[in-house]
Amino acid sequence: MDSLLRYQLSALRAVEAAGRLGSMARAAEELGVTVGAVSQQVLKAEQRLGRPIFSRTHRGLEPTMLGQQLLAGLSRGFSEIAQALAVAEARGEHVLTVTVAPVFASKWLVPRLHRFHEAHPDLQLRIDASVGLVDFTASDVDVGVRVGAGPWPNVQADYLLDQALFPVCSPALAGAIHGVDDLSHVPVIQDYGSPQNWEIWLAAQGRAGLPLGTGPTFSDAALCLDAAIAGQGLMIGWQTLAQDALRDGRLVSPFPAPVPTGLSYWLVSSARGRPPAKVRAFGAWLRRELECG
Repeated sequence: MDSLLRYQLSALRAVEAAGRLGSMARAAEELGVTVGAVSQQVLKAEQRLGRPIFSRTHRGLEPTMLGQQLLAGLSRGFSEIAQALAVAEARGEHVLTVTVAPVFASKWLVPRLHRFHEAHPDLQLRIDASVGLVDFTASDVDVGVRVGAGPWPNVQADYLLDQALFPVCSPALAGAIHGVDDLSHVPVIQDYGSPQNWEIWLAAQGRAGLPLGTGPTFSDAALCLDAAIAGQGLMIGWQTLAQDALRDGRLVSPFPAPVPTGLSYWLVSSARGRPPAKVRAFGAWLRRELECG
């Protein structure tokens, strides 16, 4: 490998193409460069070796004895590189890496993934549960779902759904709630990471600043949801967090009218060119699932 570092890959490619095709002109056509560029690259390789690779004759290029040995090795090497890249590209076409927030992944996406696999058995999903920003040009992540005001620079952001808030609690606790004022007398679960959600909802009810009952506080919305299902208090939920628990009766919403947050769900991907087929397939499936609820 140390000797390889002394040679430019472009020069070795020019040597291999010229030797295989027997002509600088044909090599230039295959590589998409000028004949002069190929000639210069071959000359650089010969100067580095200190010996000629080709004899220039009226019939064209004829490899020297050194050239014959070198070309045989270069042809094998570039063939193996081409095969490795073909395998990598084929695998890339069938692997879809999706970045989503952990709570969205665990409470909404994962329970529905069997339907994606049924619709697209040829695609293998990799889920990156993270809230970090992704540079799609410098990572292997294909697509993501993010919540925000959007759109953002340097990414393609396609609108999916407006986020809306509504309180949820266990059916047993709902019997003690008859109006907004009752929130001062029942345990209220707080999400340490999103304390503004209760403020947004209360302001929409015309009760901004209402003191809320004391309940447990968690740093993760998924834990808040689990606590609400366990009857430990009332929490603020939203569609993709509480939807399944509402459907199967583990939770109820004593104030069913949702309040928009001004934020939306977005499908984000690279801004470079049209998204590949696997990204478009995931986006179409995601929209269908969100519409079905």
